[in-house]
Amino acid sequence: MSQSPQIKASLFATCLVDQLFPEVGESVVRVLRRQGVEVDFPPDQTCCGQPLFNSGFRKDAIHLGRRVLKSFAHSQYVVVPSGSCAAMMKVFYPELFDDDPELGPQAKALSDKVYEFSQFLVKVLDVTDVGASYQGKVTYHPACHLLRELGVSKEPEALLRGVTGLDYVELPEGATCCGFGGTFSVKYPGISEGMLNDKLDNVVKTGAQVLTACDSSCLMHIGGALTRRGIDVKAVHLAQLLTGEG
Repeated sequence: MSQSPQIKASLFATCLVDQLFPEVGESVVRVLRRQGVEVDFPPDQTCCGQPLFNSGFRKDAIHLGRRVLKSFAHSQYVVVPSGSCAAMMKVFYPELFDDDPELGPQAKALSDKVYEFSQFLVKVLDVTDVGASYQGKVTYHPACHLLRELGVSKEPEALLRGVTGLDYVELPEGATCCGFGGTFSVKYPGISEGMLNDKLDNVVKTGAQVLTACDSSCLMHIGGALTRRGIDVKAVHLAQLLTGEG
């Protein structure tokens, strides 16, 4: 009997993972390889251009986007441990390159094979139990771009419920933004802080020992505030939780 061809995926690390949270990228690779996925890492990848795009600097975003299109042109799948960056590549690249007769089709081709990490596990690999175990109470924050642009809502929860021993507790008002929003937190710090405080209050209500999410940006924002307020809750990326490294 012939074996099914192996699924191949390229990791798009994201700027935050590359510069601040490399352990998240390592966890993504471990989870995927344990599921039999052949993972590669195009070394010439750069920022996807989302901060520039969101700030109105379209020409600069296009410059970075061109490089991303080239870096992942031959990938079967592109897995991204961030709903924010995945949304940029999957949703906004086709818009960004819409008027370019050469790059427009390339952007559409890339869009079709880009998946956020949890989305790839559940929708492509059809996996909700990756063999992970964790003893403790965990709550989940759904990042805005992941939820609203990609429509990923059930996949992270399904993966959490597949972790042996994990006690999943739903986060009150979970779908409300944490206040980071990339440049939003810089432009509107007062509003951002108010939203963040509401998020922290809801995290505390769950009684969880761990807050998880699919975006390191949200976790950096919330986790820093948890530390400053002396709240004993760890902020951990879903990939780390699925490898027992939370």
